[in-house]
Amino acid sequence: MKNKIYFLLLCCCFISYKIQAQDRLEVFFDFNKYDINPAAKEKLDRWLSENKNIEVTKIYGYCDWKGTNGYNDTLSLKRVSQIYNYMISNQVTVAPGYETKGFGEDFTQSKVQSENRKVLVIYEPKKPKPELVVPKTKYQTLTEQVKTAKAGDLIKLENINFFNNSDAVVPKSKPVLAELLCIMEDNPKLKIEIQGHICCQTQGDVNDISTKRAKAVHTYLIRNKIKSDRLSFKGYGVTRPMHPIPEKNSQEEDDNRRVEILIVSN
Repeated sequence: MKNKIYFLLLCCCFISYKIQAQDRLEVFFDFNKYDINPAAKEKLDRWLSENKNIEVTKIYGYCDWKGTNGYNDTLSLKRVSQIYNYMISNQVTVAPGYETKGFGEDFTQSKVQSENRKVLVIYEPKKPKPELVVPKTKYQTLTEQVKTAKAGDLIKLENINFFNNSDAVVPKSKPVLAELLCIMEDNPKLKIEIQGHICCQTQGDVNDISTKRAKAVHTYLIRNKIKSDRLSFKGYGVTRPMHPIPEKNSQEEDDNRRVEILIVSN
């Protein structure tokens, strides 16, 4: 018997908690009207400003007893529709599976008729959405890429750019050359082939710019005391594009216009 009483008390507490967890908003209407009057609009706007993180679960409409049952049922639904549309237009979240109902005059009426002409909105705090975890691709520096590379691997030298139709490296790309130099100094067994590629030229690499750019990187390393037997260079022109030529956009052009290093031994 005691267990049954305890169970009933527990159920009552749970039901009470559920009711308290859901808040209520009452919006009142003029007699025989479903338009939102100025007082109701002011109340709604104040409620909207104070409740940014909620979702509506139920919208119920009511009428006073004057008029036929059918008329009042329709009027109560029109009031529900007005409130629903107002909330949607103000970006209020409505919960999936929300409930709407027009009670008409079929409820326990207040003796004060103006209190019966209303819409009741039930709402609660938004439920946190499950976080979508997207695996992040870890960016690898050139040093990290070379460290794990094996013979035959190709590594693009990111952010190395040249002046237009030239083998002169733009100043902001010099840190890339410096990093490559450090890698060669720190890995005395590393041997590479420097490969140049160009974009955009449907007639081929007429001025052999790809070879000249690969040689420019080669020359930089030689001048900084990297032994020549660890280095070679070659220009491939437009024969190995990442995207078909002519390219569709500037991103494809950037991808095709590149310098890579081939790991010969590591």
